[in-house]
Amino acid sequence: MAALRIAIFASGQGTNFQTIADAVREGKLDVTIELLVCDKPSAPVIQRASQAGVDAFVFKPKDYPSREAYESEILEELRARQVDLVVLAGYMRILTPTLVEPFMGRMINIHPSLLPSFPGINAIGQALEHGVKVTGVTVHYVDGGLDSGPILAQTAVAVTEEDDEASLTVRIQQAERELYPEAIRLIAQGAITIEGRRVAVGKSQ
Repeated sequence: MAALRIAIFASGQGTNFQTIADAVREGKLDVTIELLVCDKPSAPVIQRASQAGVDAFVFKPKDYPSREAYESEILEELRARQVDLVVLAGYMRILTPTLVEPFMGRMINIHPSLLPSFPGINAIGQALEHGVKVTGVTVHYVDGGLDSGPILAQTAVAVTEEDDEASLTVRIQQAERELYPEAIRLIAQGAITIEGRRVAVGKSQ
């Protein structure tokens, strides 16, 4: 079976991009990273992609008349590279059906909470404000809603009384670095089936 061809979308530091690229380089993840998509020309993730030998499609949203316009261009890039899976890793743009629909069931995102709790922005701050004792990380499929797609994998992270947003963020990010490559590995092995909102993890094909 040919290696899964993925594209990673990111807007910032690119720590999850680096984690995935490292797993590929170390032979722990049988995928090829075909493309980085980034909406911020000064983002550090672009340098990470360069160092990993990954092509980058970098754009400024304000140069386009609409989201659909730049997403159509991105879609052409993804199709030209025969991308099988889109991996959102800190991509700070709302997606439209232009991209979501062609990749329905083939686009995943990682979110710093145990969804469906605390969707949207500042999930870690929301968890602290609500006084939860456990939060975590969720990998889910993208369905066009706000962090609402079928859940692929989750990891719990305990919240201590001493935690502030900075300390909890460190542990959340560590959980992300462990969970995201594992979720991609399951998809690459053909071990995932989606039935409605339920995602089943079975034996690899």
